[in-house]
Amino acid sequence: MRLSSQRMILRSWTDADREPFAQMSENPQVMQHLRPLATRAACDAWIDFQMKHESSHGFCLWAVELSQSNAFVGAVGLLHVGFASHFTPAVEIGWRIARKYWGQGLATEAARAALRFGFQEVQATELVAHAGIGNTRSHRVMARLGMAHNSADDFDRPGAAEGEPLRRQVLFRLSRNTWLSRL
Repeated sequence: MRLSSQRMILRSWTDADREPFAQMSENPQVMQHLRPLATRAACDAWIDFQMKHESSHGFCLWAVELSQSNAFVGAVGLLHVGFASHFTPAVEIGWRIARKYWGQGLATEAARAALRFGFQEVQATELVAHAGIGNTRSHRVMARLGMAHNSADDFDRPGAAEGEPLRRQVLFRLSRNTWLSRL
């Protein structure tokens, strides 16, 4: 798989991505609002999961690189939500960007390419995104993507313990019809 945006390529994972992904996952700022990947084996398992998801469904959180330099930027794409909640079954859009690329609009740009793929190729009727209540940077990306938030949709992440910072999740949604109306 290979998608492109103005400055980036979203593509299938390769073994060469394992090291830069592990380095990115060691950054406490990158991982502040994500479930930790404490070991190299956990990082490799995360990539293996993405590869398997893509093989089964035709999409995943793809590896992202800059078009000009091929520098590894992070991961952006689509996944089937892997837990039961009031909004599932659903396909979610997500991103994880290396710290040195924050503040450049890359997450939003790559996510727009993933949205387009989700609505045009996957033919999803709706895409969702969720993040911890304190992850305001991701909330702003969701809003820039045109996703809508209704606080009645917010939820406690299944399996997250009481008091865990990632337990309360903010949910944003975007329907295919709304996306098409904005083209």
